[in-house]
Amino acid sequence: MLEAMSLAILIGAGLITVSVFTSVAAFRIGAPLLLVFLGIGLLAGEDGPGGIPFDDAPTAYFVGSLALAIILFDSGFHTRIGTIRAAAGPAVVLATLGVLLTALFVGAAAHVIMGIGWLEGFLLGAIVGSTDAAAVFFLLRVGGITIRERVRSTLEVESGSNDPMAIFLTVAVLELIVDGASLEALTWGLGQAFVEQMGIGLLAGVVGGFSIVLIVNRLNLEQGLYPIVVMSLALCLFSATLKLGGSGFLAAYVAGLVAGNRRLRAAAQLRRFQNGMTWLCQIGMFLILGLLATPSQFPAIAPEAIGVALFLILLGRPLAVWLCLLPFGFSRHETAFIAYVGLRGAVSILLAIFPILAGLGLAQTFFDTAFIIVLVSLLVQGWGIRPLARWLGLIVPPRVGPVDRIELELPGRGNHELVAYRVVADCPVLKGARIPRWARPSLIVRGGQSMGLHKAGRMQANDLVFIFIAPERVRLLDRLFASPKELESSDQEFYGTFALQPSAAMGDVAHAYGFEAKPGDENTPLAEVLQRELGGQVEVGDRVFYVRVEFIVRRIEGDVIAEVGLAIEPGPAELPIFPTWRDLRATLRRLLRLRPQKSKRKGTPPLAETYERARKATAAEVDDTGPQRLPTVGRGSDEP
Repeated sequence: MLEAMSLAILIGAGLITVSVFTSVAAFRIGAPLLLVFLGIGLLAGEDGPGGIPFDDAPTAYFVGSLALAIILFDSGFHTRIGTIRAAAGPAVVLATLGVLLTALFVGAAAHVIMGIGWLEGFLLGAIVGSTDAAAVFFLLRVGGITIRERVRSTLEVESGSNDPMAIFLTVAVLELIVDGASLEALTWGLGQAFVEQMGIGLLAGVVGGFSIVLIVNRLNLEQGLYPIVVMSLALCLFSATLKLGGSGFLAAYVAGLVAGNRRLRAAAQLRRFQNGMTWLCQIGMFLILGLLATPSQFPAIAPEAIGVALFLILLGRPLAVWLCLLPFGFSRHETAFIAYVGLRGAVSILLAIFPILAGLGLAQTFFDTAFIIVLVSLLVQGWGIRPLARWLGLIVPPRVGPVDRIELELPGRGNHELVAYRVVADCPVLKGARIPRWARPSLIVRGGQSMGLHKAGRMQANDLVFIFIAPERVRLLDRLFASPKELESSDQEFYGTFALQPSAAMGDVAHAYGFEAKPGDENTPLAEVLQRELGGQVEVGDRVFYVRVEFIVRRIEGDVIAEVGLAIEPGPAELPIFPTWRDLRATLRRLLRLRPQKSKRKGTPPLAETYERARKATAAEVDDTGPQRLPTVGRGSDEP
């Protein structure tokens, strides 16, 4: 018994250690890190060099569910309310209707490609219907790219909140298949179960989140115990919500969202602890799911599974995203990027265990298919996010700011943190710019030695300066410690070569930079033109192609455009897919103008007959001087 236990601990700890060490190489080559964890699990399994036999589906489901609850709580805990405000509408629609549409589209494709029943196809679509929060959060937050705020927020909130919908659909459809329900019962059952599970999950999450804050702030514990209490309360909430018939995963995410945006004791220590726990859960979940798979069975289903995966990546997800985002004013490039960043991960493999637990006849087929779909998704989509974002012009320059921020636990209502800036050679501080009184440096590290401000004297290049400051004032210091050359290069690359005042008339701008303003725009302020072209929803980095130039929103104060950039060489050409509402309305208006109009007067001949008569009459009147200009009938004044 002792030897078996020692061997199990050795294998488990060894696999986790190998995964962590392998992640260093994955970071350097840009590989999807979760694919690495999954690959190590496959190599350690019974078909790999490790040869570890593991076919305990209930244990894998238990470990995976526990890990997913912790990951979702942490995802909500690290999501700011500002992120929710920026993307609440589109993200919620994607997390609910988007998952449903994806499941329907993929289900239809699975019915055709794999030859399974419609309901079984819908079950497979539900299994792979949600994006993976771990993969999306890692690629967007740790992947070294800064995506435009609204796009990034939409993807983060969607990936963190769409798992409950996929779990609900999978369980509901599986129950209906096992019970042999009719289509009417399917529709009614899904609707009733959705309201019940999501309603209870949402309510439990809100109440649980506030309860966690209340309990933790009233307890006087050792610092190391606070993270344990919070995690224990979150798991209690998860299990209690499941017992009440609600979505425990939704409750965990909402509770984390509520607790993370309230003032919580030991919040800094809690974030560090949860960060490590989340990585451990991700590694453990992918490893155990990799061990559960049997790669030798994949070739039998691989062609069909790859076909479904490619349909999901190229058609199913993009079509669902486009339909969901149409009302929210996203550009074609933004919609294309959101459609692409729909990585499938551990949740899909975890949900594929459900048919095995239910004893469904096609259970192993569902599991193998879902596993292959996840592998294809990580391979195809995981590598291309950075180049696609750069090609679509969605990467914004990283915000200039401190090299480190240390959150402090202060008594009472104290709300300050310690920030560290690296002094660069040509920054304004070294050129005589004064640091505000409310941001006096507390410590300077020079040559590996720390010293007080009076001992250090004047700042020097490569100094590390620590400043005790309120979080909301950090942005005011950023440019004091930044290199003007780097700022200028970064700004010109993304925000345009020239900076313009938003109050400038479009006609004056056009005259100065050598292009012609559109009719009616000559006296219109530049800001009004951009507001009109963007549909009223403006964000820093928004780009508008106008005649032969491109305007970029450089700065916003409140809801008003404060500065506009101009790029003589515009960015990438507009995609021919994912038309916006504005594009659809313009197309409809063109079709209506081209459509023959019937005269209201009774007996008036059609437009074609009228035009033919006019042509013949004109031709009969041609004299020796040559033909006359044919009359234009039924055409607008803007057409020849």
